[in-house]
Amino acid sequence: IQTLRYTVEAKDPYTREHSDRVSEYSVLIGKKLGLSEDEIKTLQVGGLFHDIGKIGIPDSILLKDSKLTDDEYSEIKNHPSIGAHILCNAEVFKDIIPIVKHHHERYDGRGYPGQLKGEDIPYLARIAAVADAFDAMTSKRTYRNSLPIDVVREEIEKNLGTQFDPHIGKTFLEIVDNEYDKIKEIQEKYPA
Repeated sequence: IQTLRYTVEAKDPYTREHSDRVSEYSVLIGKKLGLSEDEIKTLQVGGLFHDIGKIGIPDSILLKDSKLTDDEYSEIKNHPSIGAHILCNAEVFKDIIPIVKHHHERYDGRGYPGQLKGEDIPYLARIAAVADAFDAMTSKRTYRNSLPIDVVREEIEKNLGTQFDPHIGKTFLEIVDNEYDKIKEIQEKYPA
């Protein structure tokens, strides 16, 4: 597992801290939802590997410091399928493949790669989707600064039932509202 992680990190250093944070946010949500220890472990490892498919994306796109063109964005949308393919022959990863493949699906069916909708999206992937979007918004990127937490909170709330599973999104907003110190600990442990 670590060897595979180091391979991905060698290509894109941003991926490491991002994946660590997504993993930890996913675990926070999973615990709040009362998931089993096995499900929590799957979320943890799934978060670490959710972006492994980016290893198959050209550096010119992955490391671009300006807005992506439509063609480049189409290319980057292949990373969940690439990631699932990379992991598909290793029995140890079989439980995390749904997270890797479907963390960019949207609750309204307008996501990718499968345009899955609602309950058809694997449950743990719906959790990782909230964690991933939260980290993307609260992290500084080469093309924009991190967004203030009130803007991020509003964005998540606005997208309940469209981008995000409403129950999972509300659960995460409860963490933001009542346990923000846990989020800050994760951000300090894995600075963006």
